Amino acid sequence: MTILDSINATGHSLIQCTHSTTIELTKDNYLTKKGTCILGIKATKACYDLTPELKRKIMAGEKINVVIKVSNVVDRFYGYGSKKLTLLNTKDLVFRKSGYVCDRTILIKCTKSSMDLNRNLIKKLTNSKNHISIIFKDNDVDE
Repeated sequence: MTILDSINATGHSLIQCTHSTTIELTKDNYLTKKGTCILGIKATKACYDLTPELKRKIMAGEKINVVIKVSNVVDRFYGYGSKKLTLLNTKDLVFRKSGYVCDRTILIKCTKSSMDLNRNLIKKLTNSKNHISIIFKDNDVDE
């Protein structure tokens, strides 16, 4: 698999990851208890900032693999792009289990939502000193 892009973000004491349909990363430097889908804050990229190669594959409807790493804990899922995605949001990106599309949507029909993620990974993210790395890989060759 080829690495297409990566994003870094920071944990927060209020990270819950209990939402049943979405996972979100935000450039915001704060989080409230209402943000049940948020995986990380202070993200280094939003939809708008993604590499041209990743954007092209997403807008072509390709399957994209997502690897999440926090310390020594790793989780994975995949989702699909769509020609309907604009990738124009400059603050957030949202992975969705559904086919819903808006300017914050990066991938649809994802195999996981925030509540499906490895709970050890989420526990580590409740320490704001821990950083998260999200890596996007294409599906050209199996690992």
